[in-house]
Amino acid sequence: MPKTRIERDSMGPKPVPANAYYGVQTVRAIENFPISGRRFAPPILRALGLIKWAAARANLTLKTLDSKRGRAILRATEEFLANRRGLQDHVVVDVYQAGAGTSLNMNVNEVLANRASELLGGRRGEYRPVHPNDHVNMAQSTNDVIPAAIRLSALQTLPALLEALDELAAALERKAAAFDRIVKSGRTHLQDAVPIRLGQEFGGYARVVAKQHQRLAAARDGLLELNLGATAAGTGLNAHPRYAATVARVLKARTKLPVRPAVNLFEVTQSLADIVAVSSALRGVALELTKIANDLRLLSSGPRTGLAEITLPAVQPGSSIMPGKVNPVMAELLNQVCFQVIGCDTTVAYAGQAGQLELNVMMPVVAHNLIFSMTILTNAVRVFTTKCVAGITADAARCREYANHSVGLATALNPYLGYGQAATIVKEAVATGRSIRDVMETRGLMRNPRIAHLLDNPFALTGPKRATRKVHR
Repeated sequence: MPKTRIERDSMGPKPVPANAYYGVQTVRAIENFPISGRRFAPPILRALGLIKWAAARANLTLKTLDSKRGRAILRATEEFLANRRGLQDHVVVDVYQAGAGTSLNMNVNEVLANRASELLGGRRGEYRPVHPNDHVNMAQSTNDVIPAAIRLSALQTLPALLEALDELAAALERKAAAFDRIVKSGRTHLQDAVPIRLGQEFGGYARVVAKQHQRLAAARDGLLELNLGATAAGTGLNAHPRYAATVARVLKARTKLPVRPAVNLFEVTQSLADIVAVSSALRGVALELTKIANDLRLLSSGPRTGLAEITLPAVQPGSSIMPGKVNPVMAELLNQVCFQVIGCDTTVAYAGQAGQLELNVMMPVVAHNLIFSMTILTNAVRVFTTKCVAGITADAARCREYANHSVGLATALNPYLGYGQAATIVKEAVATGRSIRDVMETRGLMRNPRIAHLLDNPFALTGPKRATRKVHR
């Protein structure tokens, strides 16, 4: 049996593993919430460490915390941020726990208090001379620490995702340029449509990704307001009058992020709207990436019985029974990650509307889902870009064949033949299996040089133009 120590809180004594940096309140949370086995992600822990460091620095500046304890807490938080002594490994509470995140906040408070006490010659579990509530949590409440940690962790996680989206947009732009001379059949309703260039199709994908980057970056700005100093309900009870401004200034200097005190501490304590907006923007990214991944799967379908206009890089065998089969696995991966992100956003949305009066207590599940979404989406976009998009090749001959046989070519005849006669030609082409050109030749219409030029030069049909002469209307 492992050695234990006895700690006491307001509910009585409890054995705690002797070597643990956490304490009695964490043990109660472990016993009460054996739900998923999932712990909070490193970005959340880093954000909490930064907040505790900034709080100690602010309280030292305002002289509400004595220098001996303050310096010990600062040193303990630096060790925590660097995960020296494995301090972050002692944050062991489940992501599904009591509302607001009190268990998470106290877990961190106990770890830092025990380590700071050790640095001053104390022993774990005695909380002398540093106490988790009185000193590490000074001028704080779970109700301002956890919202601030969600915001700060998101602010520090988002740049990697934005960079990954930039790289994907750039890779798609490069393919758009490489494929710009390749004419293919457009498709609407999954039916033949007017000719387009493969480069135009990829250029559209690139712009879609770039716009999602812009929307996500815009949503990020709402996270910059922090409610640190609000304490329990927004009143700032037990915090120095200048604490909110001081702790925000300290965090801004340390993180290089333009964080600031909330205009209204009550609003940011009550509402998760800014966080919900970021999650919603992530959902928007996921929806658009799902469409792009699905398109690439369609365009690469085959190799003999599908569209096969493009080829995706082969990264692994595709079947345990069919020899030589290669699947669009990177697009499939991106699909699955996007579905998960959409599900996470649904959780965040429901949690966001569940606030009551002065507080939204659903913050732990919001923290977990938001950072999880950002992390897996960043990783998926990166591998999709490098292992899929960067290596896409086009089958120009296949694209040209489809373009030449598409009944969508008849659309270009409208200014010359009229919609009705063009529709008749399409019906005959479909019924006989012949091309639009063959039907036109049978009807003697190819003698018109303008019509012949159009059908002989499908590239000219991939941009706007004005008809100069009509044969029939």
